[in-house]
Amino acid sequence: MGGDFIIGCVGKPSAGKSTFFNAATEGSTAKVGSYPFTTITPNEGIGYYITDCPCKKYGVGCSPRYGRCVSGRRSVPIRLLDVAGLIPGASEGRGLGCKFLDDLRVADVLLHIIDVSGTTNEKGETTTGYDPSADHEWLLSEVELWIFKNIWGKWTSVARRHAATNSSLLDTFSAQFSGYGAPQTLVAAALQELHRSRRSRSQALQEAAAPAAAAAAAAGVSAGAAVARGTDDASLLPEDLTKWASEDVMELVKTFVKIRFPFVLVLNKCDAGGDVDKNVLRLSSKFRDSPLVLTSALAECFLQKLQQQKMIAYDPCSGTAYCSEDLRGPGSSRLKEEQQQLIKSLKPIDPKAFHRLEKVRDLMLFRHGGTGVAEALRVAVEVLGQRMAVYPVKTLQLSAVDKKGRGPFVECMLVKKGTTVGELAHLLHPAIARNFLFAELPDGRRVGENEVMTPESSIIRITTDKGAQ
Repeated sequence: MGGDFIIGCVGKPSAGKSTFFNAATEGSTAKVGSYPFTTITPNEGIGYYITDCPCKKYGVGCSPRYGRCVSGRRSVPIRLLDVAGLIPGASEGRGLGCKFLDDLRVADVLLHIIDVSGTTNEKGETTTGYDPSADHEWLLSEVELWIFKNIWGKWTSVARRHAATNSSLLDTFSAQFSGYGAPQTLVAAALQELHRSRRSRSQALQEAAAPAAAAAAAAGVSAGAAVARGTDDASLLPEDLTKWASEDVMELVKTFVKIRFPFVLVLNKCDAGGDVDKNVLRLSSKFRDSPLVLTSALAECFLQKLQQQKMIAYDPCSGTAYCSEDLRGPGSSRLKEEQQQLIKSLKPIDPKAFHRLEKVRDLMLFRHGGTGVAEALRVAVEVLGQRMAVYPVKTLQLSAVDKKGRGPFVECMLVKKGTTVGELAHLLHPAIARNFLFAELPDGRRVGENEVMTPESSIIRITTDKGAQ
């Protein structure tokens, strides 16, 4: 299960956002099968996070309750949100700006689908030589302006209430940022980061001014005292909000946005040629803190279509796509017996589709190891979402199978790194948490509810006073 973790797909018109969304959700939620989410809105879909399943290690069959498992590769359902289209001026209500910004509130991680070919401008209109790094700059600016305007527009009343209730900065800003899906711990992290960066700047200024201050002090001028006052912690984040200027609030908003809305930059249309390589370098040098994934959503959709037509055997995990022509090609002698049998079961591929398949294999599968769609989801889940897969089992006889040959790995959950055993029990069901006795790991070790889950303890059996769960 992907739980309540939501990945939002954002991007300007014609960047390939809808194509990426369709590729990531395999075209239609209805075709994906069962999933553990109670409500799927019209602009939501189900994608897959792919990870190694322990069924292969223990040599057992696998029949997941949700998702699927093929040859030891587990596909765990996750929720994807197709965020409304965005153009510059969204923070002022232009286009679908209000809908776009409202959608952001529920997303944990954002995939910014960028046309890395540089053949569409900021409005999605056809052009040449466009710098796609500008797209991420103005998108960030729109998000920051949206939040800033919401807060600064009522700043006088915020400052007055802050003083009247004798609130802390954390309490006041937690109330202001709560509408953006931010827990108090995240707001605290933003305040701490702003304080740290301001202290660093203040110390740098002090060091730069030290020679002049020393000379002034020797001349009897109190410049040294003025420099020292600049590093006073209380002046870095004043408790009195009337001392905050608009620039101070904007600086906090920018820090908050950086933490609250982590981005994966999905560089789509990377197989288009032209200025792609130059634009990739631009983006990688300008946004060093955001992971980049080279992608061709159109290629992924094409491969999925041929797969559905049984013309190819496509494995997005290994980045391979076999077709009937491969038995006649120069590499046919290197095919394993099972690969040859698989290819023989395929329908013949027509010349036009085969020519396009060869281009996709050359530009994406051979060069990048895949189309980048599954990789973008993996980065969103693991790197930015900080999620890990855990397998709650009812038996620790992990090589045992039932009458249908199925192993014990029916359930798979994505939990945030740092989750405790007790928190996992609550995610499974509140009753399991209430009746928790202990948990056991495959090595026989018993752990309590305060034990932090790690990859080494990802297979776990929880026992309650009602028995194993």
